[in-house]
Amino acid sequence: MFWFGAGIAAGVAISRKLGETARKATPTGAAEQLGGAMRELAGAVGSFGADVRAGMSEREQELHEVAERADGSYRATGTDDDARRARERRARRAGR
Repeated sequence: MFWFGAGIAAGVAISRKLGETARKATPTGAAEQLGGAMRELAGAVGSFGADVRAGMSEREQELHEVAERADGSYRATGTDDDARRARERRARRAGR
């Protein structure tokens, strides 16, 4: 009786797996998979862009500090809070 139940359970699992695989092979299933992959790629590109912009902002701040120490003529137009808020806005737009 145990083996009979185990066989039925295995048969049900295999038939569901085959049905899912067959659905993915249809044009609709392939389109769903492609759409999901494109959404994931777009999110990764947006995240990368936000990281690059944040790094650029940090590097710009470092360069301004070096220039200010060198001749004392640089005056910052914004505050650190302004830069932080700008980074947060960019990160939200990028979906992070």
